[in-house]
Amino acid sequence: MDWYRILTGTIVLVTWMNGISGESYWRWECFNGHCNKLRMVDGNQSVALSLPACRLFCSKYAALWPKPTGEIMIGNYLAKLNVNSIDVLSYPAESRIADRIRSAGTRFKDLIDKIEPRGNRMSGGKSLVVTLQIAQTNVTRLALNISEAYVLKVEETMDGRMNATITAENYFGARHGLETLAQLVIYDDIRDEFQIVRDAYITDKPQYTYRGILLDTSRNYISVDTIKRTLEGMAISKLNSFHWHITDTHSFPYVSKSRPELSKIGAYSSKKVYTPQDVADIVEYGLVRGIRVMPEFDAPAHVGEGWQDTGFVVCLHKEPWSSYCVEPPCGQLDPTQEKLYDYLEGIYHDMINQFDADIFHMGGDEVAFSCWNSTPSIVNWMQAKGWPTSEEGFIKLWDLFQSEAYARYMKLAGKEVPVILWTSGLTKQQNVSQYLPSNKYIIQVWTAGHDPEIDHLLNNGYRLILSNHEALYFDCGFAGWVSDGNNWCSPYIGWQKVYNNSPEKIAGSKVNQILGAEAALWTEQADDSSIDGRLWPRAAAMAERLWAEPSEGWRYAEQRMLVHRERLVKRGIAADALEPEWCMQHENH
Repeated sequence: MDWYRILTGTIVLVTWMNGISGESYWRWECFNGHCNKLRMVDGNQSVALSLPACRLFCSKYAALWPKPTGEIMIGNYLAKLNVNSIDVLSYPAESRIADRIRSAGTRFKDLIDKIEPRGNRMSGGKSLVVTLQIAQTNVTRLALNISEAYVLKVEETMDGRMNATITAENYFGARHGLETLAQLVIYDDIRDEFQIVRDAYITDKPQYTYRGILLDTSRNYISVDTIKRTLEGMAISKLNSFHWHITDTHSFPYVSKSRPELSKIGAYSSKKVYTPQDVADIVEYGLVRGIRVMPEFDAPAHVGEGWQDTGFVVCLHKEPWSSYCVEPPCGQLDPTQEKLYDYLEGIYHDMINQFDADIFHMGGDEVAFSCWNSTPSIVNWMQAKGWPTSEEGFIKLWDLFQSEAYARYMKLAGKEVPVILWTSGLTKQQNVSQYLPSNKYIIQVWTAGHDPEIDHLLNNGYRLILSNHEALYFDCGFAGWVSDGNNWCSPYIGWQKVYNNSPEKIAGSKVNQILGAEAALWTEQADDSSIDGRLWPRAAAMAERLWAEPSEGWRYAEQRMLVHRERLVKRGIAADALEPEWCMQHENH
């Protein structure tokens, strides 16, 4: 027989456990919601509780991350699982998303395998059949108004198999249910076997519709493998939006079919590019994991390398850089060039076709008026229009660019697509309502969470995505690179501050206008060797905040966070350590 019962505070053996592994010196016992480490004594090996098993039953949320937001019932039994006999089925079996479901099923089995790669797979156990009941099989991509809710039910069938049923409106909710189910499987190191919760019922849905990570791949090139690893960490943590800051002044690694010269000139090398095949691979890899891959084409600032031969860029490499841009190298588009917008159409056309995203990011931050003011052709053009060469006039020039770029994008999209812009001079109180209609633009806030501009934007009906730098800029806390000392947004931001960064507290009664939040990793000082550790597990702290908006602070989540960090590492993500391992084994000490 291969199941046993857990009671709060004790373990009661229902039938004898076969396959007790070699010597185990420690067991765990649940006491007052914490797992206590106790010495194994002769005669109690067969009833000893492993730490993973104790975690499942000893806390309200069963070591799940992010914690469910609805009903959660975990029974008192574990069943031995035969990891060689797992099937993931869907109803209906054939649909537009059939291939994606098959990929998700393969990934689910891989997640189980990675719980303990060296674990015993040869000693039998119960088969597991997972059935996905999806109501809307025609939904193939995320949208801001889509439901990601799911219901998960785990039970034993009459013929002795384990059955898990996941019910959801669409694929994206069902995928989240698979993620939760994978966290209900453990490896019992005392008995040397995989185990699954025998009875469970969970209803769950996120509090915020946009839960993202920004990754900059221009300052330093980030490989496709590292991007995929980032998407995997996002899926494990139920984040759903990968904001790909794919180009900037430093390099242009995006291979545009319409404008191939940009990457030929602007990439760091011919191998440090993202081909159309790479993009297609990354987009589908993300969708299988419930993630939209959204490109950002940042303009009119943050444009430089690759544009040398176009005639559309001014201030390129201009010195002293601090007089013409926020960081070297400088570069900015010239909005007075009429042919510029035809050129941009080629890039927009490629991104629309390749990414098929439901939203688009047009950047729009850190425009340096001093750059435009130092360009005689622009100054002469403005004077001919009767525009002052002051902030008022340069805001009008900026609006000219943004309005025309927006119109060109929508013409190609063939429909109205929500556009995201960063907070900037254009979003200031005196400008935003005049130039950026709230029914067309979403504003992403990178200034501090206490910035009065947030209240003004909310009061004027704007939808916001929060990336307030004091909590969600993960490049902060390292050495300066254009000066000595530390970088501009130091100190380092710990996971506790990330976890406590509550959109509800920032927005108050206007919280319904907050779409969600996004952790940003700008890569001036990061590349393949450091991406995992910069993002994880801090991004997972944000993930729970956005999924559940918990009323408690980080201290109540600490033990589950330690478990989740370990989960990320087992699944191939080099997440930073948070505490000595001793803390995982000595809860509440």
